[in-house]
Amino acid sequence: MKTSPASKALKSVPLIVHRFVFGMPRAALGALAFAAMAAVTGCEAPTAVQSGSDEQHAELTLREGDVVKVSFPGAPNLDVAPQPIRRDGKITLPIVGEIAVVGLTPIALQDQLVKRLADQLQSKEVVVTVVSSSFFVFVDGMVLRPGKIVTDHPITILEAVMEAGGFDYSRADSEKVMVIRHKTGSIGYDYITINLKQVFDGRRTDLFYLAPDDVVHVPQKFSWY
Repeated sequence: MKTSPASKALKSVPLIVHRFVFGMPRAALGALAFAAMAAVTGCEAPTAVQSGSDEQHAELTLREGDVVKVSFPGAPNLDVAPQPIRRDGKITLPIVGEIAVVGLTPIALQDQLVKRLADQLQSKEVVVTVVSSSFFVFVDGMVLRPGKIVTDHPITILEAVMEAGGFDYSRADSEKVMVIRHKTGSIGYDYITINLKQVFDGRRTDLFYLAPDDVVHVPQKFSWY
């Protein structure tokens, strides 16, 4: 008779526990086995993990040091040459003057400018272009070159892993790659699990973009002994 992984894990649990679980359903037995392993190994589950089906692409926001260009298709004379966002989080535009832009998405800034200039624009159209933007993401775990990655353009989780040398395929669990992200406007983190194996298998084609300061953790495959 084959020995299930859950039963193997329970070999390290005291006899009293074995007596307690005798006759339990297989699902409950597996759950207890996982809890037992966590107690033995010191593993702790994340406080909040979003499933792959709930993943959302990170919408990058403007940051200090980003270089932006503001153009007005209906009034080219108002176009502004590319300029960096200053340390105070502002840029300067004709007619508008100084405007705080840090924390806004390009689309949000466009909408704000359209509203502020509604009486002065015949064509209610403003285009905000991010000319360059540098930010950091971090990759650790079962990759060949873990560490900090500097990028000047939006980067996907797969691209970040490749920049880190790719997976250590003998040890990496590519089905449970985790993105640890600062919660927007609050203290704490969001945990987003991505199945990158589906990308390599051709079963997934959507792109997951990283946000500044994201940490990508590639876990180790779990082996039963």
